Amino acid sequence: MSMIYEKSFGFEQEMKEKGVGLIFILSAPSGAGKTTLVKGVMEQLPGLRFSVSFTTRLPRPNEKEGEDYHFVSHSVFQKMLEKNEFLEWAEVLGNRYGTPRPDLKKLRSEEMDLILDIDTQGTKKVLKEVDQPILIYLLPPSLKVLRERLMQRGFDSLEMVKFRLSNAKKDMEEASGYHYVVVNERMEEAIEKLKSIIIAERCRRSKVSIIEKNMKQWEDKDG
Repeated sequence: MSMIYEKSFGFEQEMKEKGVGLIFILSAPSGAGKTTLVKGVMEQLPGLRFSVSFTTRLPRPNEKEGEDYHFVSHSVFQKMLEKNEFLEWAEVLGNRYGTPRPDLKKLRSEEMDLILDIDTQGTKKVLKEVDQPILIYLLPPSLKVLRERLMQRGFDSLEMVKFRLSNAKKDMEEASGYHYVVVNERMEEAIEKLKSIIIAERCRRSKVSIIEKNMKQWEDKDG
């Protein structure tokens, strides 16, 4: 193995282990598998943090405080809103959801990247606030499969499932404006694709520092 190849492999490994302060936005219709996908990727790829949103709705039986959401009262949410603590927020079916503002300097210093779970309307708001976020849209293989997944979850009534499917059709029309689209037909494959996107974006964003580091090593060797 050549010295150059060893150095290149070292940088590639570094990109797999460290974040560089990137903001990834993951959007998808309800039931497409965002939560499972993010958890799967974070288990396999270091340097990632999930932005836990705040909501005024009650937790579902399988949800944990501080892991799935921060569950707060309407008054607490309103105070946070007045203090401009949300990057974006929305009201859905009488409940409020808000994405906390990330500390970008802290992310870079801790060598972390951040994944935001935001819908397409929220993404448009974030684009006005955050510089160069990477947009990823997760598609179900079909609306039929999405309907089956929503029914299997058992969280919603039949009317709510119909409502979510109607919203999904409109929402998926926005996918063409995203940088990447991943179809969640098999979760294992979707995890591998999202991991590849994150590693590639880390390499792209670190291009200048990688070149400078290599040049310095070459100059030291030549000297």
